[in-house]
Amino acid sequence: MNDWRGFAEQMASLARDLLAQESLNDTLERITASATELVEDCDAAGILVLRGGQVQSLAPTEQVVVDSDDLQGRLGEGPCLDAARSSSGERQFRIADFTDEAERWPRYVPEARKLNLGSMMGFLLFTEDEDLGALDLYSYRPGAFSAADETAGWLLASHAAVAFSSARTHAQLQEAIGTRHTIGEAMGILMGRHRLTEDQAFATLRRYSQDNNVKLRDVAARVCERGGPP
Repeated sequence: MNDWRGFAEQMASLARDLLAQESLNDTLERITASATELVEDCDAAGILVLRGGQVQSLAPTEQVVVDSDDLQGRLGEGPCLDAARSSSGERQFRIADFTDEAERWPRYVPEARKLNLGSMMGFLLFTEDEDLGALDLYSYRPGAFSAADETAGWLLASHAAVAFSSARTHAQLQEAIGTRHTIGEAMGILMGRHRLTEDQAFATLRRYSQDNNVKLRDVAARVCERGGPP
């Protein structure tokens, strides 16, 4: 990473590009693709998140990312998993050489060698309010990442965390608006067909949701699809 001015210009362009993405998935795919473009020797990248204690791979650029994440989830150890957990207080992990570094993750590293991985870096994606997961960068070459690459990775992760958080908030808002619209439409159907008041229509939807352990928005969607009670 010798041309820092050029890299800074690329990062500024990326920041604008991330804000222009239309969906959360598009944003995440742009983040991981940028890692392979902006960090030298980065052959593959992905985002590891923990949901309900389970490992998930988001926007992987290569199958090896999914394989590595699955391996860490199955073994319960690994650098990306540690970064996502952030329980140790560390926000960056690095395996300089998979052929020579097995002390910290004694079960993961030998298995990762079988994936032809040479080196990797993991960065916690975080904002002031939340931890989002880990941005993981892989190379097939041992000793591929320099200190400058590590700095570049940190800068990319910082931009990525803000974009990830913003895109997720927007997606949640859009989902909430869509849910409210669907519930309103379902209530209108029940009010019109069964001469219910607004409160009675909502109570009918909520009662069915509770009695059948189905989310309220899914009950409303069924009413809209069928033109009547589910």
